[in-house]
Amino acid sequence: MKQIEREAVEKEKLVQVPLPTGTTSLRPPLDDGSKKRKGGALEKAWNNEARDQLTSEIARFFYSAGLPFNVARNPYFVKMLNFAANYTISGFVPPGYNSIRTTLLQKEKANIMKLLEPIKDTWLEKGVSIVTDGWTDVQRRPLINFMAICDSGPMFLKSVDGSGEFKDKHYIARKILETIRDVRPLDVVQTPCVVHILNLALKSICAPKNTDANQVAYKECSWIFEIADAARLIKNFIMNHSKRLFMFNQFVRLKLLAVADTRFASTLIMLKRLRDFKHGLLSMVIDEQWSSYQEDDPVRATFVKETILKDSWWKEVDYILSFTNPIYDMLRACDTDESTFHLVYEKWDCMIEQVKVAIFQHEGKGLDEYSSFCEVAIAEVPNRVPPHKDNEICIGRMQCVRRYFQDARERNEAFQEFYNFSTGAEGLDRFDCLQDRWDLKPKVWRITYGAALPKLQTIALKLFSQPSSSSSTERNWSTYSFIHSLKRNKLHFTRAQDLVFIHTNLRLLSRKSQSYKEGETKMWDIGGDEWDLEGSSILEGASLSLDEPELQAVLFIENENDTDGV
Repeated sequence: MKQIEREAVEKEKLVQVPLPTGTTSLRPPLDDGSKKRKGGALEKAWNNEARDQLTSEIARFFYSAGLPFNVARNPYFVKMLNFAANYTISGFVPPGYNSIRTTLLQKEKANIMKLLEPIKDTWLEKGVSIVTDGWTDVQRRPLINFMAICDSGPMFLKSVDGSGEFKDKHYIARKILETIRDVRPLDVVQTPCVVHILNLALKSICAPKNTDANQVAYKECSWIFEIADAARLIKNFIMNHSKRLFMFNQFVRLKLLAVADTRFASTLIMLKRLRDFKHGLLSMVIDEQWSSYQEDDPVRATFVKETILKDSWWKEVDYILSFTNPIYDMLRACDTDESTFHLVYEKWDCMIEQVKVAIFQHEGKGLDEYSSFCEVAIAEVPNRVPPHKDNEICIGRMQCVRRYFQDARERNEAFQEFYNFSTGAEGLDRFDCLQDRWDLKPKVWRITYGAALPKLQTIALKLFSQPSSSSSTERNWSTYSFIHSLKRNKLHFTRAQDLVFIHTNLRLLSRKSQSYKEGETKMWDIGGDEWDLEGSSILEGASLSLDEPELQAVLFIENENDTDGV
């Protein structure tokens, strides 16, 4: 009876539940099991409330510290939280301010040095190049960094504060020799930077100096600088005003790119970029918005409009890109941390021929005729011949062998090995051996068949392990400025150097793992220093900065779940 009375009382307490049609019901909505009961067994088992709280705390940490969202892809961030979640450490207190900047910093540096030892052990066989570059930090201190590069990747060694020093060639040479001695002289193989040479070539073409000794080159190439200067004016005119930039974005989907003053290839990137949205620029300057806008600088506005509408200007842009494109392509091919020395000899001659053909086609001349502009832009080269018949290469090879083999007997053996290689003697005349010279990469061929040429094999394997670019030292300054920024400008030089050492070499070690190539943390360090990948869709099809070659190879796809347009 009591049970029946209780049920009757509960029925009297029923509340009216509004229905979508505005009617009411005396019965509460039935629980069909589709919704989880708060505090249910399943929720308690998974501790969903605590999970939500932890997620909110992590997000709040990002927001309060102003961290870029790219940090969430950092594998060390993920590993840290996974470790904390899987191990119960009662009474754990996070490390404090002083310990992170002192004892833990030195502990991590020692750990990184230990992890780098396997890479250093390969230098005896593979060889290593010491590269250096100068920079001025936020405290106006002249810094010089030193890095070791080979096919294992660029390793940061140290930075030197040159304050109070006269930084001439003798000072730089002394610091380089000190670094070589620290690394081990027998491991070091110095090679020229092909990228720097190409950059200087582009400088002499795109920005010739008006000096007495350079009058001929300035007369032939000054028009290129004028075209590039007009392109920079167009870019700055659009970028430096919100109203003009708004109009530009209405007609062009791609974005204008900032270019680096230290790289003359950036001039070509800028010209390519303008040509990519030529039609958008034309539509913009003839639109009513452009005409009705009360411009604060009518002189420049008129110049920009007239330049964009001028067919002759665009033809000159196309011409510049046509004959500099082979140089740019070779620069991009060599501007990598991988070894490309085995390609340089052939690529260089092909590049010269392609530049020459583009110039002569534009001038309507035959290749056997004379072109004053071609004479200034490129140096004439003889027809390509095998390396052992090229006198310039022969002289360089003789110098290399004499320096490498101080003992006369070993030197003569090396010369004999080169004779055997060039003529196919001493077992190197087998069909598979000769055929694979064309089918295999030089380094693979030397490992496969080089046992018959032990002395040359030693040199070849070291040379083929060296990148043909020292750009890693320039890219390292972006890491340095990322760490020692305006907000952290009071960092002591030694502490800043340790932070750069750990940061750079952690990236080196991380890039050797499989997780770097796939998964949620794929290429986690690309974009963390310089770019925010949130608006990555605007980068599709763009010619990006040379500072991070890996980024250009990535096709960014917007997350299908992101519907807020952020």
